Amino acid sequence: MERLELEASKREITGKKVRFLRRDGITPVNLYGHGIDSSHLQVDTKELQQTLVRAGKTDLISLKIADSKTATKVLVREVQKNPLTEELLHVDFYQVKMTEKIKAEVPLVFIGEAPALKIKNTSLLRLADSLNIEALPDALPHNFEVDVSNLEHTDQAIYIKDILLSDGVTLLSDPEQMVVKIAETRRAVELEAEAEAAEAEGREEVVEEVTEKSKSESGLEG
Repeated sequence: MERLELEASKREITGKKVRFLRRDGITPVNLYGHGIDSSHLQVDTKELQQTLVRAGKTDLISLKIADSKTATKVLVREVQKNPLTEELLHVDFYQVKMTEKIKAEVPLVFIGEAPALKIKNTSLLRLADSLNIEALPDALPHNFEVDVSNLEHTDQAIYIKDILLSDGVTLLSDPEQMVVKIAETRRAVELEAEAEAAEAEGREEVVEEVTEKSKSESGLEG
């Protein structure tokens, strides 16, 4: 696993004034974890951007905080960007304990070329793009590879249970979930539409739950 290091310093500026930090090439970050107080920190934006690209959300980063004798092992938990400009706004780091397992969402990387795609009117339908797992921090994989070169026929598929997991990794996702499938082009379009509709419905349910909770907490319900 690649060794990643990042330098940070304590941050006194909070709230709306952090925009002045961004203008100077500095990104505000927070550090939190079980049993520790949340810390306001700041990091050089260019160095942070390079580290985020290399680390993803599962590679450990040695965070060196100014005036601290030892580096802190952290994972990237949340990255906030301006939706219009892609400007980096804020990053949350989670301090891990090397002896405690943590849950993570690990991306899938598709490799190879499916022979079945040479058949007329066939498409490769991707139905999952990550796996939910649990492992010790230093056993978290950067990604999982899914080789599609064995897909030779229409309706042939790869399931989560077919993906090889590294030692020390516990699968939390449904092993029977389909990851990728060779489908007739028309059917692939239909399946994608169904998947998008289900995802949209899930988002609406979340919004409704949040709205109802907000009303209840503010005393507006009823």
